[in-house]
Amino acid sequence: MLNSNIMDSIRCIVNRITYTNEENGYTVLRTRASGYSETVTAVGIMGAVKVGAVLTMRGEWKTDAKYGRQFAVAEYEETLPATVRGIEKYLGSGLIKGVGPVHASRIIKAFGADSLRVIEETPEKLVEVPGIGEKRVEMIIKAWQEQKEVKNIMLFLQEHGVGTTYAHRIFKEFGADSIAVVRDNPFRLIEIWGIGFRTADAVAQKMGFDQENSYRCRSGILHALNECSNDGHCFMPRDELIHRAADILGVDAEKLETVVDAMLADSALILEPPDSLYLPPLFFCENGTARRIRTLLTERTAIPRVEEIISRVEKATGMRYDDVQKDAIRMAATSKVMILTGGPGTGKTTTVKGVIAVFREAGKRVLLAAPTGRAAKRLSETTGMEAGTIHKLLEAKPPDGYQRNEENRLEGDVLIVDESSMIDVVLMYNLLKAVPDEMTVLFVGDVDQLPSVGAGNVLRDVIDSEAVPVVKLTRIFRQAMGSRIILNAHRINKGEFPDLKSDKESDFFFVERRNSADIPATIIDLCKKRLPEFYRIKPADIQVLCPIHRGESGAQNLNALLQDAINHSKVILSRGGTEYRLGDKVMQIKNNYEKECWNGDIGQIVRVNKDEQTISVSFDSEKPVDYNLSELDELVLAYATTIHKAQGSEYDVVVIPVTTQHRGMLQRNLLYTGVTRAKKAVVLVGSAEAIHIAVDNDSAARRNTGLATRLAGHNA
Repeated sequence: MLNSNIMDSIRCIVNRITYTNEENGYTVLRTRASGYSETVTAVGIMGAVKVGAVLTMRGEWKTDAKYGRQFAVAEYEETLPATVRGIEKYLGSGLIKGVGPVHASRIIKAFGADSLRVIEETPEKLVEVPGIGEKRVEMIIKAWQEQKEVKNIMLFLQEHGVGTTYAHRIFKEFGADSIAVVRDNPFRLIEIWGIGFRTADAVAQKMGFDQENSYRCRSGILHALNECSNDGHCFMPRDELIHRAADILGVDAEKLETVVDAMLADSALILEPPDSLYLPPLFFCENGTARRIRTLLTERTAIPRVEEIISRVEKATGMRYDDVQKDAIRMAATSKVMILTGGPGTGKTTTVKGVIAVFREAGKRVLLAAPTGRAAKRLSETTGMEAGTIHKLLEAKPPDGYQRNEENRLEGDVLIVDESSMIDVVLMYNLLKAVPDEMTVLFVGDVDQLPSVGAGNVLRDVIDSEAVPVVKLTRIFRQAMGSRIILNAHRINKGEFPDLKSDKESDFFFVERRNSADIPATIIDLCKKRLPEFYRIKPADIQVLCPIHRGESGAQNLNALLQDAINHSKVILSRGGTEYRLGDKVMQIKNNYEKECWNGDIGQIVRVNKDEQTISVSFDSEKPVDYNLSELDELVLAYATTIHKAQGSEYDVVVIPVTTQHRGMLQRNLLYTGVTRAKKAVVLVGSAEAIHIAVDNDSAARRNTGLATRLAGHNA
């Protein structure tokens, strides 16, 4: 119900949604309002409103210096449209799955002003509408009931001053009990992907929960520890965690000491003496990873006559391995677990091919895997063998998890895992659980790249433990010496300033823009015209890699600019303030086991179905994956992405903005990782000062991990 306090009130139909903030539901609407000849702009927390909705809004008129007169909405109420035209627009808005603009028009033609009553009371009559069969009627009935439930959740959230964007996900998680669950413990909302502690806390405060409520304190502590894990940490020192949680909660540290003790008592937290606090999954994964590696190392198997096999392989392939590469091949043939690391151009791929050839000569079955689809595809191309993602290798099946595990292990003799620097401690443990004790494992990766996005620093920790044999390739081979990408990457990695001189024959370019405001326009010009013409490629084949997500030269802003410059398709599905256009390059930003799509996968929108309110995305030539409207927040535009998200991928041409505005994120391993993503060319756009800052900054944040210590024989 709308509040009766004296405020202005307008009744309107939503014509267009100009902008929606996915996090808090703040929305800008263009509406046609009763009694106003011109379009009215309304702004406020209204995240779940659809085009065609009829709203009664209360608030006040304001004049914005930039955008002019607007109606600032304090509260609103949605009512069913009264006119036939309004009903048609309402039904065609995507509110009900199975009814788009085409079917909405046909329903209106059949039932006119009674259309909504028919759907509500006698939906079986819908089979009389051309193109609507029994299966679609069932879909419409289910969707109509769901949207009523979801609308109740929306009203509940609105009543408590919170954006309604995630109402569909709340309903999917808790069903018809959603409101009861949230009333009892609003911090259960944190279980919904995309909803964090602060949103749940806002609901709790509106509901009158006490600041020192046990649900709130426990959730705040877990939130603080989760934030740390998002920064790559596996644990936090007790005092540091409590003080961080106290700042978040506004509660005395002494009170939280008691809560932490209670959480330790019921195993919601785990203490590793003397003072390291873990989330249970990270503790068990880190401990389990160390245990599995040490178990594998106790087994000894060796291929006989390795030297003879290497000689036969060299003769058959015409390849001549240098001494270090031969050492690596010998070590792989005689070690149960081994790491092969090195920078670009140092012969990792050639060495891996030699290892594969030796094992296959010895009659061994070799499995190949990598953390991402793109990395797996590249591994397959370079070796000529089938390679898949780790998730695929482990046969991920929702909601049951990985089908390959300690009870159903992998079948084969040798496992080679590429891009191992990307593997976090959770994925590593799940992988090693599925490795038979007799299997040989070779981890390949560049330890100088950025560590995994998830918690842990597994490759670095295993190397530092000195428990596992390691071969590091350092020699740059002659065929790689002609690439300034490779030479400059090694200079950056050693803390030396890259050679910025370039000519048309070069593959490394620097476009100086001292004024950071000029960088976006320069990148648009490069991606739209100059680079496609020079390299004879499509603009979408160029990948912009950014140190940060937000800001003028961040991935978010550049994505919007590049989409407008490159893709002019009018076939569009909108969610909030984002347009998803036919042909757009998009990225999955959440592991989705049902769709078998993983965080970081890049694809292209190949179909937009306005009637069904769905889009289809093709990832690396696999069967297109369908997304409905409520799932689109799992996808972001990918013309530009962060360097972190580009790990494990290679692109023909890479453009990297480097500006002092990114000073806080400019680090040597970040720039090194970005430059080494390029195969044909890399273009740095910005200032030499920013490059200096990145090259000189080797102080990558240390992660709190215990894997190296466990592997070295302590706390295992």
